[in-house]
Amino acid sequence: MPLPPDSGPTSPSPSRPEGPRSRPEGPRLLPSSLRRVVLTVAGLNFAWFWVEVAVALGIGSVSLFADSVDFLEDTAVNLLIALALGWGARHRAIAGKTMAGILLVPAAAAVWQAVTKWGDPTPPDVGWLVVTAGSAALVNGLCAWLLARVRHAGGSLSRAAYLSARNDVLVNLAIIAMGAVTALTGSGWPDLLLGLGIVALGVHAAAEVWEVASEEHLAAKALAGDEFD
Repeated sequence: MPLPPDSGPTSPSPSRPEGPRSRPEGPRLLPSSLRRVVLTVAGLNFAWFWVEVAVALGIGSVSLFADSVDFLEDTAVNLLIALALGWGARHRAIAGKTMAGILLVPAAAAVWQAVTKWGDPTPPDVGWLVVTAGSAALVNGLCAWLLARVRHAGGSLSRAAYLSARNDVLVNLAIIAMGAVTALTGSGWPDLLLGLGIVALGVHAAAEVWEVASEEHLAAKALAGDEFD
């Protein structure tokens, strides 16, 4: 009589197809799904870099120029993720720390532009500024939405891409708001100060990615049985 209940576990095996609906799908589909997503995001960022950098240079906007450089940085980050997906945890951690440094590129560009215009900041053309920042927000919003679904699939790598895209949307909205302030004041200082704000945002994102990459590096050393420093 005890045997019939024990034979019950064989009946859940047919019900196991229900489990695979959520579990196996994750490990098997996420890596390839992440690769497709990051390549799509890289293409969008590279295309929009050329649009925004042309407008930024044409109207002389510090904040828009920093954001255009950020599109190029996002292109590099997502391409590196696509290449690093097949690597081990230790090498992914190294790539994650490299990307933390890449996240500082737009910050450095914003600082340079701010320094060159500090003496006499001229206001950019508000119309072009708002239209370009608004369209960039749509592109970055799409990228952030795509990356949000796979941001845990690649550790610090996918987190770097997601944080960058998320920050870009915030920056674009801030640029639009700054355009309104510029229209009211006729001053170039709001544009310059926002450029410095982009610096702070980039440094914060880089610190987050570095922290996650450091945790991955420690986990890789633990799995390998290495001694901790």
